[in-house]
Parts: sequence; C-alpha cells; structure tokens
Amino acid sequence: MAHLIDGKKISADIKEEVKKKAGELRKKGTEVCLAVIQVGNNPASTVYVNNKKKACEYVGIKSLSYELKEETTEEELLGLIDKLNNMPEVNGILVQLPLPEHIDEDKVIERISPKKDVDGFHPMNVGALSIGRKGFISCTPYGIIQLLKRSGIDIEGKHCVIVGRSNIVGKPMAMLLLRENGTVTVVHSRTKNIKEITSQADILVVAIGKPKYITKEYVKDGAVVIDVGINRNENGKLCGDVDFDDVLPKVSAITPVPGGVGPMTIAMLMNNCLEAVELNK
Repeated sequence: MAHLIDGKKISADIKEEVKKKAGELRKKGTEVCLAVIQVGNNPASTVYVNNKKKACEYVGIKSLSYELKEETTEEELLGLIDKLNNMPEVNGILVQLPLPEHIDEDKVIERISPKKDVDGFHPMNVGALSIGRKGFISCTPYGIIQLLKRSGIDIEGKHCVIVGRSNIVGKPMAMLLLRENGTVTVVHSRTKNIKEITSQADILVVAIGKPKYITKEYVKDGAVVIDVGINRNENGKLCGDVDFDDVLPKVSAITPVPGGVGPMTIAMLMNNCLEAVELNK
C-alpha cells in the first residue's frame, strides 16, 4: 500500500518549530518581520497573500502589508523595495507574483536585497544554491526536500527525475536533489522520450501545470512521486499534474493534491523568515 505523504501534517510540524524559535527570539528582544507587497487585486494572489499573513500571525512573525493599486508604476514599486531594504527591522521582503504587465518582474526581484529575499528568487541566491553556498532557497523545492526527509525517504544515490524546468521549481529542485547526492535528470517540453526516462525514476517530481498528465505508464514500480501541480479538472475540482488514482497502485509513496506540496510552500517561507534574522545580523 502506497504511503501518502501528508504535507498538512509536516507543514504544521515546521510551523510549530518556527513558532517556538520566533518566541525565543522575541524573548531576546528580536521580532521577526516580513514585508509583503501585492500590486493590483489578482484574486489568486489575494488568497495567497492572506494565507501568508495568517501563517505569520500564527507563528508569531510580524507582517507589514503593502497593497498597491494596479496602476502603481515600476519606479514607485522599486522605491518601496529600496525603503524596505534599508529598514533594519524588516527581515524579509516578498513581492507577490505575477505583477501587472507594465512592471518588469526580473527588475523587481533583483532589487530586493539578497539578504531579505525570503522567496529565494534573487540571482545571487539562485547562484549560491548552484555552487553550494549559503543563501535563501525557493520555498516549494525546499519544502519538497523536507517532505522527503521527514517521510524517511532517502535521496542519496537515487535516480531523481524532474518533469519541468521552471526557475521557481524545476531548476532549484534539480540543484537541491544534487546537493542531497541524488542522480538528477530533468525532462521538459522538448525532451523526446519523456515516458522512457520518467519510468526509470526512483523519485519523480512533476511540475508542469498539466492536469493528470502523468499516468501509470510514466511511473516505475515502487517509485516515490511528488506532485507539484495545482489544477482544476473538468468538474472544477482540484487535481495535480499526476493522475493520482491511476498511479497510486504502482508507487511506494505519493503526495496528494490538495494537501501535499501546497502547504509546504508557506511553511518554508516562515522558516526562511527565521533564517533571515541570522543573515541580517
């Protein structure tokens, strides 16, 4: 019987650990503080931002909220980031993506101080990860490593296949699995023989944004499957990039959607805010 990797429980454990450490810091006179910027009122972004604020409140991290109008200029946004970079009491800065079309996302990400980039998107943090230096790690891949480790799944020496090569999940995921001594293959939309490669994976991480794309033919017997996708099926129900019911009988462990990778992203963001205190010293 496949082990269901419970992201809700593991993320709750991490939040409790963060809550305890944030409380200890507060006793020593240090309040952990995250600044969250949202430009415009994209409904999905609003949900994410509210979830981040709730998580901050729960673990005892102060959150500063900046809700800017859709027509906010790039200069105004960059000016706000400069101001927050220079505020010693702010440990982390998060700009909710996507941004309106008239604002250059790359420019915004690069303007955040690497020491406050709790999303782990700044080129300096991405570079640090690629050469094994200390820095912030983007929250979803970081969360996946925690899911594996806390479920007793050994990465060392395993063939790890990642489906998708995005900057936010696929690429950092490859770096992190390498760091844990996995043997890593990345497949993507231009890969010729995806099925052949994925069916050799001991650990399969899927992040492509295509509902139920991965069926049992793509999966090796006894594989561990991590589904990063969050989609809606034809009935409007949440589903992943993996056809869960089809794949379940073949695997040794799998993340459900919802309740798998999703809750880990915010838990690791809270963890990164704590790490920011150390970095900002």
